[in-house]
Amino acid sequence: MPVFAYKCLNNAGKVITGSRDADSEKSLRSLLRKEGLFLQEAKESSDKGKGLRKEINISFLNKVSVIDIALITRQLATLLRASVPLTESLEAITEQLASDKKRRKLGGILAQVKTRVNEGLSLAEALKLHPQEFDEFYVSMVRSGEAAGNLDQVLFSLTDFLEKQHKIVRKIKGAMTYPIVMVFITVVVIGILMTSVIPNVISVFEDTDQTLPWYTQFLISSSNFFSNYYMYVAIGFVASVWGFRKWKKSPSGRRRWDRILLSTPLVGGLVRKIAISRFSGNLSIMLGAGVPILQALEIVKSVMGNEILKDVVGTVEVAIKEGKSIASMLAASGEFPPLATHMIAIGEKSGQLEDMLTNVALAYDSEVDQAITQLTSMLEPLMIVIMGAIVAFVVFSILMPIMQMNNLGL
Repeated sequence: MPVFAYKCLNNAGKVITGSRDADSEKSLRSLLRKEGLFLQEAKESSDKGKGLRKEINISFLNKVSVIDIALITRQLATLLRASVPLTESLEAITEQLASDKKRRKLGGILAQVKTRVNEGLSLAEALKLHPQEFDEFYVSMVRSGEAAGNLDQVLFSLTDFLEKQHKIVRKIKGAMTYPIVMVFITVVVIGILMTSVIPNVISVFEDTDQTLPWYTQFLISSSNFFSNYYMYVAIGFVASVWGFRKWKKSPSGRRRWDRILLSTPLVGGLVRKIAISRFSGNLSIMLGAGVPILQALEIVKSVMGNEILKDVVGTVEVAIKEGKSIASMLAASGEFPPLATHMIAIGEKSGQLEDMLTNVALAYDSEVDQAITQLTSMLEPLMIVIMGAIVAFVVFSILMPIMQMNNLGL
């Protein structure tokens, strides 16, 4: 993609210069216009390779982690609270990240943000150009903090939220590690048994006229099938995974899958509690930052992570426009438990909705921890039982015919 050096004017008539990747001068003009800038001159840089390398370096590196975003958010909040100007704060954090190989991509992104701020954009608008790293919720919070003059406070709130989300994700991953390892081991063991062990054992029965039990016949048939068609089995498995992912990304598939998750024992409860915590925490932070309730609900809706619960938030938006309360619509949906709706109702009646939402988030954070612990405590023995049952079935199917042969004197 070409790199253009440009000169433009902002709404105040200030001359701003800079450089940016764009497909063409027309595309550059359109991009700048969306930011309230009016292109005056543009010249394509001769060092196209540099721009291409820059694009490749940014695109193909791993995604920036949430904890890294939380780190720079806290650093920026600390510097701003110490009355360090925004541009100097960004410069200091950028220099620090440049020396860290693990966070070099984030350093490059922050350098671009700093450049845009120097060109006259607000911090929120500069961050908005990097939606993969800074989502709509993050950008809206920063915009509110800039408008209210309490950006440092908003950034500290954002940091706490991001760290909490990272903690939840880390716990879920930790809880799923053991079951995933057990599933992998089970698949490997079954593969070895079906393709190597059982075919050798089958030869013991081939020279006899013994009628084999149905379970042994089933085991032998399964072994023959996997031995002869393992390639087709592998292709079928990959195709099934691809098809499932494709279906889950479709609007109807996504909605259906989210409904299945909410209806699944243990898993559904965990998904619901995480969503309630996210809804309450996000809404509380945004209201505290001065974001209007309807705008806050629209943003919170986009980060719910579940289409069914997202629809519930959408009905709340409509209800507020009609003069109804948040709690009444959440209760009517049947998706939010009474504890959450009662606490929110009390907050609405007392005029302390922000504080009560914070309490709801804290309460459900604790329930999320308990749900993860409960899920882990049940999955581990369940996986052991499943793996043991499979191995026991194979051993039983092989030993029983052999014992019958011995009893018959064969």
